Amino acid sequence: MDKLKILKNKNGSEKKQNISTFLKEENKLNWEKNKTSNDFLTKEYDWYIEIPEIDLLAPIEEGTEDEILNRSIGHFENTSRRSGNCGLAGHNRGYNVNYFARIKELEKGDFIFYFVDEKKYKYKVTDSIIIYETDWSMLEDTEDDRITLITCVENRPEYRLCVQGLLVEE
Repeated sequence: MDKLKILKNKNGSEKKQNISTFLKEENKLNWEKNKTSNDFLTKEYDWYIEIPEIDLLAPIEEGTEDEILNRSIGHFENTSRRSGNCGLAGHNRGYNVNYFARIKELEKGDFIFYFVDEKKYKYKVTDSIIIYETDWSMLEDTEDDRITLITCVENRPEYRLCVQGLLVEE
């Protein structure tokens, strides 16, 4: 399974891509020079999300505390990582990392790719709704396999945007 690779150059800008894409480019462009000259620092992640429709590729960590959400997407600890309902949270503006800045653009039928435990899961967006910040029902366990993405609604602190997708068999 591909891992997420984040490349960071000296000025702090990042380039994110999955490892197979990175390796293809590495063969085409001579990245060895960059590696040996320490121009790039790399970090690999085994747990991440990719949403091509909004150009999102981001690491996931356990928990939803500020410290985690300031560097990654957070996993709601009371939800499943693999089967049932997998709940993820992310910032969408105003922080160092705003991975969910464009999830409001997702539409029914768009795909979400979720990588965990050396497996790739493909979800198809089914719903995008606004919920109250106190409504945790969208994170309850389900009999079907789904992914739930939650972020704040701009200028409406009492609401959250909730995007859900169902697992697609490949």
